Amino acid sequence: MKAIIMEGGKAVLKEVPIPKLGQGDVLVEMKACGLCGTDIEKMCGQYTASQPILGHEPAGVVAESMSDAVKPGDRVFAHHHVPCYECYYCKKGSPTMCPYYRKTNLDPGGFAEFFRVPAWNVEKGGILVLPSNVSFEEGSFVEPLATVVRAQRRVGISRDDSVLIVGAGPMGLLHLLKIKDMGVSNVIISDVSEYRLNFAESLGASLLLNPTKHQVEQEAKKATDGRGVDVAIIASGAPQAILSGLNSVRKGGRVLLFGVPYKGTILNYDISELLNNEISVIPSNAAVEEDTREALKLISERRVDVRKLVTHRYDLEQFHEAVRVAKQGNAIKVVITS
Repeated sequence: MKAIIMEGGKAVLKEVPIPKLGQGDVLVEMKACGLCGTDIEKMCGQYTASQPILGHEPAGVVAESMSDAVKPGDRVFAHHHVPCYECYYCKKGSPTMCPYYRKTNLDPGGFAEFFRVPAWNVEKGGILVLPSNVSFEEGSFVEPLATVVRAQRRVGISRDDSVLIVGAGPMGLLHLLKIKDMGVSNVIISDVSEYRLNFAESLGASLLLNPTKHQVEQEAKKATDGRGVDVAIIASGAPQAILSGLNSVRKGGRVLLFGVPYKGTILNYDISELLNNEISVIPSNAAVEEDTREALKLISERRVDVRKLVTHRYDLEQFHEAVRVAKQGNAIKVVITS
């Protein structure tokens, strides 16, 4: 079968054996898998994992099952990481910090004609059967939307909150769609890309700010009677994006760290501002099964219409072109199909 594998620090399309199943494993024929920013980071050597595996947003058809959870022919989403739900971290409400969370993964990854879902993931609820009204492409959004669901739960957003989203990439726009579903009307979004800002406007953002043309902090305060926003969502790992959010939030406001900064990132920020202004900084990392179930529900009910975000589709043989287009920036969500 064909698969995209990291080899010698590069992503290569290779012919590899179809994974063999052990007890409890499931083999899925990939139909759609989203290309994520972390996939690109892994290819660029900017990811900390020792053995990076590409493709963690897959949906497909069960080809073979050694588990009672699903049967051949089922249309499914498969989660690449699943916690144990029994350790100290899980019981204390930090399941993505579980020492078992990243010990298993899809084999050989989501960008493959077939991939194996380990028994651990299957037993812990990592496979969800897609309703008939959810396409494979929509199913590939379950994982990224789940991370948004968890993050917004952690930071706490009310309908009457003012929200600034820093970064209008696919994840920032998923945050926008989820917030709009909640009925939040005052949503500001900033990005250096006019293409992405125009896309955000079509999805209902109330104010668009390009930091190369606007003082984001000043404009955010103007839009909130001089206070600053209630919540700033940092959907970018760039240091300037983090600073922009910190400087745009009101006294007593919350800052959600969602985009992953590069290891070693240092901010030039006066920490006394956090204490003096009671600003809460809340990070959120990944998602677990309560989040994937909620994400699938939002998608199936069309409350979050993820179809609007897909701008480009490629097959496995076109993978490097897909990466090039994603890097170029004139795309929102790129999906690999089979």
